[in-house]
Amino acid sequence: MNRLVAGLAVLCGVLGLLLAGCGTNIKAQQDKADTGPHPAVVEPDMDANHFKVDHPEGFPCATAASYVSSPALNVTGVVSPDVSRQVPVISLASGRIIEIDAHLGDRVTKGQLLFKVRSADIAQAYSDYRKAIANEQLTKLQLDRAALLFEKGAAPRSALELAQNAEANAQVDIDTASEHLHVLGADPQHPSGIVPVYAPVSGVITDQQITTAAGVQALSSPNPFTISDVSHVWIICDVYENDLAQIHLGDYADVRLNAYPNMLLKGQISNIGEILDPNIRTAKVRLQVANNGLMRLGMFVTATFHGLRKETHVMVPATAILHLRDRDWVYTPAGSGVFQRLEVVAGNTLPGNMQEVVSGLQPGTKVVTNALVLQNTVEQ
Repeated sequence: MNRLVAGLAVLCGVLGLLLAGCGTNIKAQQDKADTGPHPAVVEPDMDANHFKVDHPEGFPCATAASYVSSPALNVTGVVSPDVSRQVPVISLASGRIIEIDAHLGDRVTKGQLLFKVRSADIAQAYSDYRKAIANEQLTKLQLDRAALLFEKGAAPRSALELAQNAEANAQVDIDTASEHLHVLGADPQHPSGIVPVYAPVSGVITDQQITTAAGVQALSSPNPFTISDVSHVWIICDVYENDLAQIHLGDYADVRLNAYPNMLLKGQISNIGEILDPNIRTAKVRLQVANNGLMRLGMFVTATFHGLRKETHVMVPATAILHLRDRDWVYTPAGSGVFQRLEVVAGNTLPGNMQEVVSGLQPGTKVVTNALVLQNTVEQ
C-alpha cells in the first residue's frame, strides 16, 4: 500500500513538470507572436492652474463689478517742434565767423546778438557808399553853378535841368548804397568789416550749423541757426493701421508726459499721415498741443484717444491682479479650498484703487483680493 501511494506521488510530480514546461513554451510562443503596439495608458495629472490651500478663509474675495466707459486707444509719441513756427537765421554777408554768442538749445529773444561775421562784402558796400557821397557833392556844386549862371543869363535852362537831373541821380545812388549797408547789417555812420547777426524772433535754437572760424555763405543752405517758437509744439504718434478707424481729424486726446505722469494735457489731431511705415505698419498722427513750459523737444509721451461709443467693462481691486511672466492673472475660488488661476487682460487704473479688466473675466465673478499673497503661499 505504501509503495502504491509513493508511486502515485512520483507520477503526479512528473505530470506537473510536463504541464509547466508546456505552459512556458506556449507563453513564450505567444510573446514572440505579439509584435503589435500596445494601447497607451493615460494617467490624469493635476491642473497647473488649480491650487489647494489649507486655510482658504485667509484669502478674502471680492466680486468683479461692471462699469460703462468709452473705448480708449493708448499710443506713444514724441514732442517735436512746430515747423510752421520755425524761423531760419541767415547771414546776408559771406565771410568767416569770428564770434558766436548763442548756441544750440539756448532760449533767445528777438534782437539778441547771435554771431558776428567778418566779410569782404561790407568793404565793397562801404566803397560804393563813399563814392556815391563824393559824386553827390560834385553834382551839388555843378547844380549850384548852373543855377547861378542861369540867373545871370549866362547859361540856358537845359544846362540847369541837366544839373538838376545829375543831382537827383546822385542822391538815389546814396540812398541805394545806404540801404545796401543796412541790409548787410552795417551802420553807414560807423564803417566796419564785421557784420553782427541778431535773432529775428524769440524762441529756442533748435539747429546750429556753424562754429567759430567757420565760413558762411550769404543766402545759402545750411542756415547758421534755426529758432523755434515752442509755445505750441507737435506730438508725433505712431498709430497702427488696425486702429486708424478710431481716430479722426479734429478729435482731442489726453496727453501724459513720461517725465510728469501726473500732468494731463489736451491735444488736437491736426494731421493723419497718408503714408504708412512699411516696416511696422503705422501712420504718423500729429497732435497740436499748447506748451505749458515743461515740455521739452524730444520728450516721450503717451496719448490716449477716446471713442464716442460706450462699452461695458469689468473692474476689480487692483490687488486682485497678479502680473506674472508678462501676463495678468486673477484667482477665483473653486470650492473645498481650491483656487483657480485665470488669465486676464488688464486695462487702465481706475479711481478707488480699482483696475480695469478688458477681457478674461465676467461681472459677478468672485476673485481673491490679495493675489500676490496667495501666489507666494502656493510657491511655498
